[in-house]
Amino acid sequence: MVRAAHRLCLVLALVMLTGNIPCHASAPAVSAASYVLMDAESGRVLLAGNETEEKPIASTTKIMTALLALRSSRLTDTVSVKREHLREGSSMYLAPGETLTMEALLYGLMLPSGNDAAECIADYCGPGTERFVERMNDAAAALGMTHTAFQNPSGLDAAGHYSCALDMARLMVAAMREPAFAQIVSARTATVGERTMTNHNKLLGAMPDCIGGKTGYTGGAGRTLVTCAERDGLRLIAVTLRDGNDWADHRLLYEYGFSTYHPETVLKRGAVCAMAAVRGGAASCVPLRAETGVTVPLAEGETAELRCELPETVSAPVAAGERIGEAAVLVNGTEIARVALLSAQRVDPAEYKAPPFWRWRR
Repeated sequence: MVRAAHRLCLVLALVMLTGNIPCHASAPAVSAASYVLMDAESGRVLLAGNETEEKPIASTTKIMTALLALRSSRLTDTVSVKREHLREGSSMYLAPGETLTMEALLYGLMLPSGNDAAECIADYCGPGTERFVERMNDAAAALGMTHTAFQNPSGLDAAGHYSCALDMARLMVAAMREPAFAQIVSARTATVGERTMTNHNKLLGAMPDCIGGKTGYTGGAGRTLVTCAERDGLRLIAVTLRDGNDWADHRLLYEYGFSTYHPETVLKRGAVCAMAAVRGGAASCVPLRAETGVTVPLAEGETAELRCELPETVSAPVAAGERIGEAAVLVNGTEIARVALLSAQRVDPAEYKAPPFWRWRR
């Protein structure tokens, strides 16, 4: 256990970029009331404005609805449509008594932004819409979405239903790690029975790097947009809230991000990056390896540092793979990621050696 009163800090300058990387591009001026550009791998915020300001988010709410559905059901589950599932606004045009698979409902949720699909999914997965909304809020808390509260699964305007650009970026990072979600939101069209549905996300056709997203609009929220784009190994998330020029602004944000930053692996999984002192062991120290790797986006002139935080000593025996400390990855002095440090080998207790016989004689 790391002692708060004692930190053994090993600070290593890992990366100092050179002139091979383009100079910083000027940060774009966007029309959004609040926005975020985030690296999807590390969670590093590359650009932001009013990012924690709480606002209505309209149908970008459905990102959470889809994520919870994928976590609590199977794509092959069959769901029956009830009359109470039908809602105003955007729709996939469900009919009462109709039966669809969860996969079909998710396409109807994310492409044409069906409010009816949202209600049907929530009722099935909750079970019951009220319970599902509770689970949405629990999931938001688990993701660190501290400026978010959900009141419904569709994003229709409601008192107490809000989020912020930073929280929505965190949500999209988690959602894009689900292969089924990433596949659904990348589809430009989908056919379900007699329905052919078109994705409202115009960036899929207008920007080759765009690999998914979710649109939203209500009178209270204005235009909201959450998208994901990838180029040369760098995956970024862009969020704009209350933005009348969101398509153009997302392209500006991505061009800034891709021209300014490049991904750099600053810590490889399994790399030995520290030694911990062992008390009473057959060996006096044990090497520590990183449980996971860390890749961060860096711009020209930025440095990444590794700070290892260890206890003063550990007592033998030490098991292989035992968690001993943590390594923090910092960029320009700001912590970006934290990784557990595990013992790379076993250390047995030192063997007891009795004193020579002659020492016992009087």
